[in-house]
Amino acid sequence: MTVKHLLNEQLLMGYAAGILPEAFDLVVATHLSLSDESRAMLGGYEAVGGVVMEETEAAEMGADALQSVMARIKSGKAITDKPAIRATKPGVLPEPLQDYVGGDVDKIKWRPLGGGVKQAILPTTGKAQARLIFIPAGAAVPDHGHRGTELTLVLQGSFSDEVDHFARGDIEIANEDLNHQPVAGPEADCICLAATDAPLRFNSLIPRLLQPIFRI
Repeated sequence: MTVKHLLNEQLLMGYAAGILPEAFDLVVATHLSLSDESRAMLGGYEAVGGVVMEETEAAEMGADALQSVMARIKSGKAITDKPAIRATKPGVLPEPLQDYVGGDVDKIKWRPLGGGVKQAILPTTGKAQARLIFIPAGAAVPDHGHRGTELTLVLQGSFSDEVDHFARGDIEIANEDLNHQPVAGPEADCICLAATDAPLRFNSLIPRLLQPIFRI
């Protein structure tokens, strides 16, 4: 599959270093499972990171480091929460995302937002939030800006906005400078995975009033 819109250097480096919020990690890992080019770029950053580690002097570990690691192992909690990048299972949702949902799209518990648009907030930790968004074919979401960063990954169908056209595997990286109104393509209902680290900035009154209820 050819993916046109890829991750930027900052996100790839952050993912390789393990410093992104879990919600962003989920979007990045899901995109990587769909894009050979992004995976190749990630491999380059990880190789550079390995060289840097080899050339860096070892740091002394704390006295309780071993006990802390053993306690985490005994508790059954993963040492890292970064989603694994694996070959995708059949279905709309790639494997890193299926692990969060517990299956494919039939397992998603959608919540209506109005106009046929639906969302499902995913269980991630940290201040950033991940959600699945369903937009009926030909429908639009309210026009909005951003108070932080928003990552939007297309999983089914497509959408277009003031920036470009985005299809399966494409990721749009939005910041405070972008105001847009994504419109789903006519060929199929659009399903996206989105992550935000701050509330959106809606331009019309009704979405602003409903924003606290829908946690957008």
